Amino acid sequence: MQRTTHRSRLLARPVVVALSAAVALTATSCAKSEDDASDSKPSSAAAADAGQKVVTPKPGSKSCTIAAYGGKKIDLKSATVGFSQSEKEANPFRIAETQSIKDEAAKRGVKLLTANAQSQFSKQISDVQDLLAKGADLLVIAPLNSDGWDPVLQAAAAKKVPIVTIDRKINATACKDYVSFIASDFVEQGRRAADRMIEATGGKGEVAILLGSAGNNVTTERTKGFKERIAEKAPDLKVVFEQTGDFAREKGQQVTEQLIQSKPGIKGIYAENDEMGLGAVAALKGAGKKAGDIKIVTVDGTRNAVQGVVDGWISGVIESNPRFGPLAFQTLDTFTQGKEVPQDIVIQDGAYDTGNAEQDLGKAY
Repeated sequence: MQRTTHRSRLLARPVVVALSAAVALTATSCAKSEDDASDSKPSSAAAADAGQKVVTPKPGSKSCTIAAYGGKKIDLKSATVGFSQSEKEANPFRIAETQSIKDEAAKRGVKLLTANAQSQFSKQISDVQDLLAKGADLLVIAPLNSDGWDPVLQAAAAKKVPIVTIDRKINATACKDYVSFIASDFVEQGRRAADRMIEATGGKGEVAILLGSAGNNVTTERTKGFKERIAEKAPDLKVVFEQTGDFAREKGQQVTEQLIQSKPGIKGIYAENDEMGLGAVAALKGAGKKAGDIKIVTVDGTRNAVQGVVDGWISGVIESNPRFGPLAFQTLDTFTQGKEVPQDIVIQDGAYDTGNAEQDLGKAY
């Protein structure tokens, strides 16, 4: 996650703690979109400041141990870790996520097996089964969907293989079917996107939502948070259009083209990831709109989206940090030593707006 000393009032200030005394959560990976005009990489200082940090667990938060899970202690250095990526690596979020996992495995000298489901859920199920067949002792999974994981969970349980899920949640039982879930607070991301939209639009008018993919908790929770905050703080801001853009830039552009034809008076667009938001920008440019005519708020923190804030096309970006490698491996390491790990590990997110986007562009991925 990209940190900054000039956060807007949208940025919550939770206390940050380490998972254990040994946790060092600084990642150095960074990636760019396939059509990013900038080839520059963040400075070493910016990269170090872009690592994931963890929000203080709430009192009474549940934890998991290897004894409760039914596994066995393992020396992580001698283990084989399997990583299942869900989506095609054209999206900068997925590029940075996979690279972070690979970088951390290499840093720790851990054998890593990888698979990419290419956005096909049936392939992801068979991918993980194949990782188990190849001898994975531990699994890190970035799920495509939240449901339908029973075949994998049963196979992993039979071999006593611990699972850590990242970014999207599997609908299953923590510390039974999987160890920990590491992700942002997606409801809070939606709330903060709503705050930015209210500020950008003055809290009045009609807005649209470009929904993420159906069937996963990210879409559901980002939508929930946005709508709840709009209803609470800006009842004169009306959501009049919702359609999925499948977290894809091309689909986001297509949906926005339809939107501005059917709702010419639209004042704002909430895109549930940067890629759809950038597609919306392309549609607005194609329709002859000027920067700022329609306010756009997105979630992720990719280089192109932050540049869109600098250029005036995007009003704000709520960060969702993909650099899971250090935290995922530290969680596995702590767990396999027999120590407690939280069942839900929540990441602290930053934000980009006109006050910090230009100076913090080097922290984006």
